[in-house]
This record gives sequence, C-alpha cells and structure tokens, in this order.
Amino acid sequence: MKHLFSSWSRLLGQKLSHKAVQTQRLSRKTIAFMFLLAGSALVALTSLVFAKMADWALEQNAHWVQQYPWFAWMALPLGLPLIAWLTRRFAPYTAGSGIPQVLASLSLPHGPQKTRLVSLWQTALKIPLTFLGMLAGASIGREGPSVQVGAAVMAAWGAWCKKHNLAFKGLQENDLLAAGAAGGLAAAFNAPLAGVVFAIEELGRGVMLRWERQIFIGVLAAGFIQVAVQGNNPYFSGFHGDALPHMLAWVLLCALVCGVAGGLFARFLYKGAAGIAPERWRGWIRRHPLLLAGLIGVLLAAVGTLYQGQTFGTGYHEASGALRRMYEAPPGVALAKWAATVLSYWAGIPGGIFTPALTVGAMMGQQIAQIGGLETGVNVLVLICMAAFLAAATQSPLTASVIVMEMTGGQNLLFWLLIGAIFASQVSRQFSPKPFYHAAGLRYRQRVQEEYAAQQAQTAALPGTSVTREK
Repeated sequence: MKHLFSSWSRLLGQKLSHKAVQTQRLSRKTIAFMFLLAGSALVALTSLVFAKMADWALEQNAHWVQQYPWFAWMALPLGLPLIAWLTRRFAPYTAGSGIPQVLASLSLPHGPQKTRLVSLWQTALKIPLTFLGMLAGASIGREGPSVQVGAAVMAAWGAWCKKHNLAFKGLQENDLLAAGAAGGLAAAFNAPLAGVVFAIEELGRGVMLRWERQIFIGVLAAGFIQVAVQGNNPYFSGFHGDALPHMLAWVLLCALVCGVAGGLFARFLYKGAAGIAPERWRGWIRRHPLLLAGLIGVLLAAVGTLYQGQTFGTGYHEASGALRRMYEAPPGVALAKWAATVLSYWAGIPGGIFTPALTVGAMMGQQIAQIGGLETGVNVLVLICMAAFLAAATQSPLTASVIVMEMTGGQNLLFWLLIGAIFASQVSRQFSPKPFYHAAGLRYRQRVQEEYAAQQAQTAALPGTSVTREK
C-alpha cells in the first residue's frame, strides 16, 4: 500500500511538473503574441494617422486650386524644391516610393548597415514630407511610404523588445521588416489579404525569408486592426459590374495597352530625368537637382491647369468616380496623369506610385471604352485596367489583382483581373526587363554599401585606429 501511494505521488508530481512547464511555455507564447499584436497595432495606427493627414492635404489642395487658380503655379514650383532640399538634408533615404528601400534592406547582410534605409526617426520624416508634397499638388500616393514606415516601426519595436528580452528572440531582422512592410500596405489599403500576397510575391522575390507564422499573423493583424477602426469598407466603394460579352477579347486588349504603358512607365521611373534627357543636358540635371524640381513644378502646374486639377494628388476621386460610372475622362487625361506621376517621382521628393498608377489605369479603361464604342459596362474595363496597369508598373500580377479586388469588392471578376494582370506584366517585361521596385532597390543597396565602405575606410585611416603602409 505504501509502495502504491509512493508511485502514485511520484506520477502526480511528474504530471504537475509537466503541466507547469506547458503552462510556462504557453505563457511565453502568449506574451510573445501580445507583443506582436502591439507592433502590428503601432503599424496600423501610424498608417491611420498618415491616411488622415493625406486625405486632409488632398482635400485642401483641391479646395485651394479651385478657389485660387494661381495656387498651383506658386505651390509646385516653390514647394517641390523645398521638399527636395529637406529630403536631401534631413532624410536622404526617404525619396520616392519607399518599397525599394525595404527591398534593399531585406537583401543587405546583417550588420550596422542592415536597417540604415529604414531607421525609425529618418523614415518617420517621410510622413510630413509626403504630406507637403500632396498639399502642393504632386502626383504621389501614400501607400509606398506606408510600407517603408511600417517596416521601420516594426523593426524598431522588435529591436526594443529584443533589447529588453521581452519577445521576438527567434525572429530575425528580415522577418520583422517583412511583417511591418506588408502590414503597412495592408493597413494603407484596408486590405489584409493583399498584404499577405504582397509579402509573398514582392518582398520574398530574390530574398531568403523563413516565412514564420508570426510574419503572416503580424500582416493580417495590422490589416484587421485597420478594418476594426475604419470599418469593413472597400477603399473604392460602390463598384458593381459583371463580365461583358466577348470578355476575353476586352481583357486582352486592356492588358496589351496597359502593358505597354506600364512598361514604359516603369522604365521612365527607373531611368530618371538624367537617363531620359539628351546627353548634353545630363550633367546639368545631376548638378542642379533643386532647379530640376522647380522646373518639374512648373510643368506639373501647367498640366494640372490644362486638365482642371485632375492630374494633381493621387487621383482617388477620378478613379472612384470611374468605378461608379460617375466620371468621364477627357481626351488625353490618362497620358497627362502618367506624365505627372513620372515627373513627380523625378523631382526627388517622398511619395508613392500605387494609387496614381491605379488612377492612370482607371482613366485608360475609360478611354479604351470610349474609343471602342462600349456603352454599358465601362466600369468593368476601368477595373481591369486598374489591375493591369499596376501589374505592368510593378510586375507583381498577383498583388495587383488581389489589391484591386479587395479595394473595390470585385471578387466576381477576380479571374479576369488575374488574366489581365498576368498578360500585362508579361508585355511590360519587353520594355522594362527588371521589375521597377527591385531594380531601384538594387541601387539603394549599392549606395548603402558604398557609403558604409567609405566610412570604414575613413575610420581605419584615423591615427591610432590602423597602421597605413607607405607605398
């Protein structure tokens, strides 16, 4: 009896000990999960504040342009050089979209230079600088900047948690960067699924990511937190449409036109003003970036005045109106918006191309329908061209299709969106062989490595730090 009681006590003790260990593990996992949710919440709330600022800037710009016809002629030629100077002086790694900077950071080796392109305080300046660009009327968006800011916020949060031994011990810097970047996109578009697809298709292209569950949880959490705050409303609400007769022919036509336009769009963005200009002007362009920004401001003001302000800002209202059959694109406005977005990027200011690219696609869809004599279902071509042009510009057809589907509620047309986006992406490669974001990211990577090598050489040359051999 005594032996039986002793065995039973020992067995009970082992079970209690095992349960205690399990509880401790569960507690650690719960704590880590809570810290991950906290990081996702920071990304989502930052995107929300950014969205509110951007919406106010766009509304204010539209009001001022309508009330004061001279406003664009003052704000753009003077504002763009000022923003370009502030960017070069205080936040040199925030120019342009922000997605190339994240891709470069993911590909950089571990070390001091790993997070240079997404350092929190410099990257945070991208928000007010993009805000000023929108206020002036540049053709830029906030989605690309939200990706860079999201990556910076999550990376900084993860580093702080690791430093204080709180969470993320098993996650590498790339995991945190990917979760923050894709979470920023999901929150910016109010599209959680698009964030996951973006992480897999765009961020994982050519980079070793372990795809821990925490990455996807972080991305989805950022998107769902945004949905909880903003409501489950599509970014572009009010779209209703079904497949047209001869749908395949319409989709292939839209994809062909958008593929050519999107491929040239990506090529012009990558080449820059100096790469496109005649050779005798290239030296002047490289030596005078602020004067170039001023001249671009004059051109943007002229194009915007010609089209009554329809090329300023993101073009959200024009794209939204086209999807709801409440907007008719005037002749040539798609080309004007295309040029305005390229020029804004060339000015060297922070600002993304996602929403302007969607607007260009929407305007092209309208004009293809007008030329083709289509009377009903014009908004369906608008939808197809939005996905096709974005896919051609980025060469990420799955991301483009899912983003447009989630933003518009067009799930019934996802099959046609995928066909149009894939075909447009293939056409785009004939004009821009390398995807724009990755080609631009390679430039940032080289720039960081060259600057880091120069700093190392300068440090090594200081007295007392190394011995220099005489030749």
